[in-house]
Amino acid sequence: MKTLKEAKVGETVTVSKLHGDGPVRRRIMDMGITKGTEIFVRKVAPLGDPVQVNIRGYELSLRKADAEMIEVQ
Repeated sequence: MKTLKEAKVGETVTVSKLHGDGPVRRRIMDMGITKGTEIFVRKVAPLGDPVQVNIRGYELSLRKADAEMIEVQ
């Protein structure tokens, strides 16, 4: 199992599963991160938080804790 947090800069990954429950999972889905969506990892801050990604044609910054809930291939 690989999470979005573990993806390298410049890598394009596909969402395979979302973890988390209730409002947290709903918030991630509201950002456009759903199963089968391709995510391009653009930048990672020096301390690893946040992670900047391109998804569905827009840029998004995610906290490390949120990136750990997104399982990718």
